[in-house]
Amino acid sequence: MTRSSLNTAPPFLRALLVLALALAGPVFAAEPSDADIDRLLKASRAESLLAGMIPQMEAVQQQEFDKHFAGKEMTEEQKGEVARIQAKTQEIVRRALSWEEMRPVYLDVYKKTYTREDVRAITKFYESATGQRMLDKNPALMQNIMSAVQQKMVPMLEELQSEIKNIPVAPPPPVSPPQKRRRTR
Repeated sequence: MTRSSLNTAPPFLRALLVLALALAGPVFAAEPSDADIDRLLKASRAESLLAGMIPQMEAVQQQEFDKHFAGKEMTEEQKGEVARIQAKTQEIVRRALSWEEMRPVYLDVYKKTYTREDVRAITKFYESATGQRMLDKNPALMQNIMSAVQQKMVPMLEELQSEIKNIPVAPPPPVSPPQKRRRTR
């Protein structure tokens, strides 16, 4: 369509063309570069946040091992084997969640999720004094949220336990001994 034919086109056709171009904008939005994303990851402290997750995951893993083997008598050899498995699991988790392994994942996910404009705006926020204060206060915020959620859940869990206690539990029917088969001829 030339400029002169666009001027003579019916108004609805011009409106349709403008709408199509407006909707096509996000499709053609510029993808952020690796450098753009790296700057955002640095500003948002992504690497240190990821590194901070590892001890938490190891603590959960330790609790699971402790629960699984609680009250079980094990030989020294078995205890050594469990310790070896724990160490190997920790090594696997640390390697899988290392920054060298996770940075490409972050880059890919950020590219799929954000435009270059988004990444630059988010980076600008995180580089600001307000963004840095937010990052500084996020651990306390998360701790306060978890505490509030726990306080909210306690009465609900108590109510649920009360309801569970009120469920009548009938003993299973007795098992009768097997009948002897009669031989028929």
